[in-house]
Amino acid sequence: MKPNTLARALSRDAVRARLKAPRPPKPRSDEATTRRLVAAGNTEPFDAGKYPKVMMPGSVYRPPGQEHVPSVPAAVLVPLVEREGGFTVLLTQRTADLKSHAGQISFPGGRLEPEDADAAAGALRETYEEIGLSAGHIEVLGTLDAYSTVTNFEVTPVVAVVTPPFDLKPDPVEVADIFEVPLAFFLDPVNHQRHSRELGEENGRKILRAFYAIPYGERYIWGATAGMLINLYEVLTAT
Repeated sequence: MKPNTLARALSRDAVRARLKAPRPPKPRSDEATTRRLVAAGNTEPFDAGKYPKVMMPGSVYRPPGQEHVPSVPAAVLVPLVEREGGFTVLLTQRTADLKSHAGQISFPGGRLEPEDADAAAGALRETYEEIGLSAGHIEVLGTLDAYSTVTNFEVTPVVAVVTPPFDLKPDPVEVADIFEVPLAFFLDPVNHQRHSRELGEENGRKILRAFYAIPYGERYIWGATAGMLINLYEVLTAT
């Protein structure tokens, strides 16, 4: 099924059913996804055989001396906005002066707080704090696979449908922009890429960190956000 056709055919019940359907645990190495992108030619070739260690997207990394530091639980909302022409995905661009992930494109979310009953509660709280989207417009459908970041967060992506009309009030400290991308764009595998960059050294050997990217016009969506979107693609297109 073509991406546009699939996107138009998806209802909130269909998305919920695919999220709830049994699926094998996703290996942190993400080797199957990488093989798919390599086969499609959507990956950089220079890292093959050049580095003794390649960290795959979503795999856990601890710098020397911090191997036993536990991950910090976090959650993000993956908001599917129910538009007339099909779902769109709501994303934010972080402000340029933040201490971490400045200027990057992300989902609303953050670390879980003790008062959060679960990942969904944390994602809804953070979404309201960051962009002013109230829970009354949001229906949680399920979760994707947890994603580990190089900044030591274990992130649970909470997928939800957002019903318009709604007003947004971005936090000016954290959010520079809010925009929507058609879900069909993310469901087209031709738009998925894998890239790499040097992460550091371990025992005198350089480590390469692989990451996903899904450029959209002038927006460069990469890292954990792109990884979660590719996971969404895999869940929604599973047969």
